[in-house]
Amino acid sequence: MQPNNQRKLTGARILIETLIEQGVSDVFGYPGGQVVDIYDELFKARRRIRHILTAHEQGAAHAADGYARVSGKVGTVIATSGPGATNLVTGIATAMLDSVPMVIITGNVPTRLIGRDSFQEINITGITFSITKHNYFVTDVNELADTVREAFQIAKSGRPGPVLIDIPKDVQTAKAYYSAAPEIQAIRQDPADDQQIEKAAEMIGNAQRPLLYIGGGAAATDLGEELISFAEKTDSFITSSFMGLSAIPSECERFLGMEGMHGRYASTKATVEADLIIGIGVRFSDRATGNTKRYAKNAKIIQLDTDLSEINKNVIVDLGLVGDLKNTFRLLADHVSPAVHTAWHERVSELKREGRMIFDKINESSRSSVSPRTFFDVINDLKQPETVIATDVGQHQMWTAQYIKFEQPRRFVSSGGLGTMGYGMGAAIGASAATGKQTILITGDGSFGMNLNELATAVTYRTPLVIVLMNNSVLGMVRQWQTLFFGGRYSATKLDRKTDFVKLAQAFGAKAERISSAEEFRAALSRALKQNGPYLIDVPIDKDELVLPMIPAGGSLEDLITTDERKTQQ
Repeated sequence: MQPNNQRKLTGARILIETLIEQGVSDVFGYPGGQVVDIYDELFKARRRIRHILTAHEQGAAHAADGYARVSGKVGTVIATSGPGATNLVTGIATAMLDSVPMVIITGNVPTRLIGRDSFQEINITGITFSITKHNYFVTDVNELADTVREAFQIAKSGRPGPVLIDIPKDVQTAKAYYSAAPEIQAIRQDPADDQQIEKAAEMIGNAQRPLLYIGGGAAATDLGEELISFAEKTDSFITSSFMGLSAIPSECERFLGMEGMHGRYASTKATVEADLIIGIGVRFSDRATGNTKRYAKNAKIIQLDTDLSEINKNVIVDLGLVGDLKNTFRLLADHVSPAVHTAWHERVSELKREGRMIFDKINESSRSSVSPRTFFDVINDLKQPETVIATDVGQHQMWTAQYIKFEQPRRFVSSGGLGTMGYGMGAAIGASAATGKQTILITGDGSFGMNLNELATAVTYRTPLVIVLMNNSVLGMVRQWQTLFFGGRYSATKLDRKTDFVKLAQAFGAKAERISSAEEFRAALSRALKQNGPYLIDVPIDKDELVLPMIPAGGSLEDLITTDERKTQQ
């Protein structure tokens, strides 16, 4: 007998119905033999759920990632078994290291063929065990709907991350009863212990040079206005990790910018001189801290995080507050007392002036016809406050972090933890799908070459995407290290390719042009921003341009390099 309010459906249909029930309106992917039943159901449900076909599964994974970062929803991607599944791995790892909520659905061979080296069989759950929050191998169609619901809950609860569901072919074709359920909510953590919060408030009250250090957790929980209010109440300043960018407006007077290896001068120096650092949703990664034994040696450290494993993982802290990040921070804000730190204000103002002078000198020494700062000044002038800025990985990424002015939260999409070259195109497409508005992708010729096939996707869907290609014909960041620390021995960093990116983009069906001056770039960007589809601008820059300031590997924040004159021989 059929249970009340239930229908008997195939596993493939149950999957699609459950995705829709869980609020999925867009899914990225690439079909194949072991997901053809799923794609048949996607076709039937095309008026209720949109599928975006990418050029490659890695691009689909990055697109789901970019979609999640901008929208705050769980990104969803589908791929077939074997190479389809393994092509997702870099995208899954990228999401894992940056705590991005995703649900990844893969097909697999029928259960009777598992373990027999069948055509395109792969143990994708084993491969992705260490780069997912959780993964599932579904063997019973009756468990499929609840498995999908649980996957979404895990993906968005606590510290977000990717969850994979592997569904064999016979589970997709088998039938079971299905009834719709409400969209499942994230499991809410309790805030940190009251006594710990009171202790943190006391430490803040005793500080004379307090500094908030915000990370991706703060950005993902939309703490922006509350962070500013907290800083004003406690007379603190704010720095961020790379992943914390766009959490608060760049022009906020209390915000000193990104700290760390390529951070802003004032931000990095303030970290050295602070007597209390309050880390909020941040990992204290090596790129931000440098040598952890010398990190903030004059300061006490408070760390707020949803994930207990992050406390004391990279930097030993004086106090760890573990719990729901937003509620813990709100309680802490209620407990702290108003303060005034005149001497700290004066010192930070001095650091800001010194930082501006250093950036002026860096800009004056630029070897390019369009210096990086001039280049980003034009973008800042012409972009809209809501425009999403996506990047690939390399020098262009660090210049973006240093110079782009963010005005709204969730407007920055970039690979932080894994540093994935080739991330940008897919992520930018996903970001545009999430907002329905224009995205600017800032990339380099090295990174762009890795996934430029996604131009086909952008053209097909008329994605409103401006691609700004900083073209120096080298692998700029690695070359920079070779310049500064390896005696100018440029091993394998000269690309020496003959690719004409303008003609290439046009061959894909996009509009494109090459510029050679700041004036030409302004005019080209103005034209590009008026287009509905993808538009590429090729911007030549000098191969010897350096991203400065810089902290050398193994160095500390005190070892900041601010000129390109320091070269060591090895």
